[in-house]
Amino acid sequence: MTSLSDLPIRDDLRGLEPYGAPHLHLPVELNVNENTHPIPEDVARDIIESVARELLTVNRYPDREFTALRESLAGYLVSTEPGLELGPEGIWAANGSNEILQQILMAFGGPGRSVLGFPPTYSMHSIIAHATGTRWIAGERDADYLISPETAVDWVRRSEPDIVFLCSPNNPTGTALGLDTINAVYDAFDGVVVVDEAYAEFTAEGEPTALSLLEGRPRLIVSRTMSKAFAFAGARLGYLAADPAVTDALRLVRLPYHLSALTQAAAVAALAHAPEMLAMVDDIKFQRDRIERGLAELGYYPWPSAANFVLFGGVSDPEGLWQQLLERGIIIRNLSIPGHLRVSAGTAAETTAFLDAMRELTPR
Repeated sequence: MTSLSDLPIRDDLRGLEPYGAPHLHLPVELNVNENTHPIPEDVARDIIESVARELLTVNRYPDREFTALRESLAGYLVSTEPGLELGPEGIWAANGSNEILQQILMAFGGPGRSVLGFPPTYSMHSIIAHATGTRWIAGERDADYLISPETAVDWVRRSEPDIVFLCSPNNPTGTALGLDTINAVYDAFDGVVVVDEAYAEFTAEGEPTALSLLEGRPRLIVSRTMSKAFAFAGARLGYLAADPAVTDALRLVRLPYHLSALTQAAAVAALAHAPEMLAMVDDIKFQRDRIERGLAELGYYPWPSAANFVLFGGVSDPEGLWQQLLERGIIIRNLSIPGHLRVSAGTAAETTAFLDAMRELTPR
């Protein structure tokens, strides 16, 4: 039987591992930061009707510029960020934020160019860099997984990247990034700054996001997703906000008609119900805070999180605890960070099941 090593793949891909989060179907799945709350039934019906109408003309190619979707996304972002001025020309969308990041690296990275990131961070940042032939540079964080402006600028100046990836709130640590750090990075070089804000809706209410920095910064890109707050992970819809020139650059590398008509219709319908869709965010934040308190009471160290998950330390045997939870029908994430595990905030019942299992498994 032929193996991967027998094939004439690119030399720079040899020895790499694909993204590998366990995909198991268990009673309590809290390992990949999904929104475990179901979409409200009335919203789901509206989405189904929108997709059904689109099916009547699915024999035709979709709107290549996904005009209605970009208008809806721009309207949504403006409604969430006071003072933001953003039109559809500054919006781009793709099949999940992973494709957004891939297109950014295809346009601004590639062979002979580099991207600086700050591990531990979203694993797909480095994977997509390798896949596009962009050299990955691993910077270092300060204590408590933070990144000060001074540290970030020092890494930019010593590594001279073409692109910098910043993640706020950061996955897997949950830590938010100060706008002063983003500003400092932008001013420190002439390359592209990408702020991955996949979990932005879970930050403290009223807290400004990187969207507030877009004006006058044409090299700044803010990446978002509908997978988390909108419970749309299976629909695959990511997007970005940036100067319109950035969207012009991405047109050079996107595949024709890359966003299906059905995806566009479903996303537009969901965005029309943004208040109902986002109503579940408050409960998710409540469950996240429950997890932090519960783990702290058991003697673990939960890192303060601004996302929909909690990274917690003080685990003597991460693989062993992960396996014991799995045997009880609960899956969380072992990210190979020494002494740590990560758990997504689920429904009230899922959170209770996790905390009850942790109390049972934690020595007194």
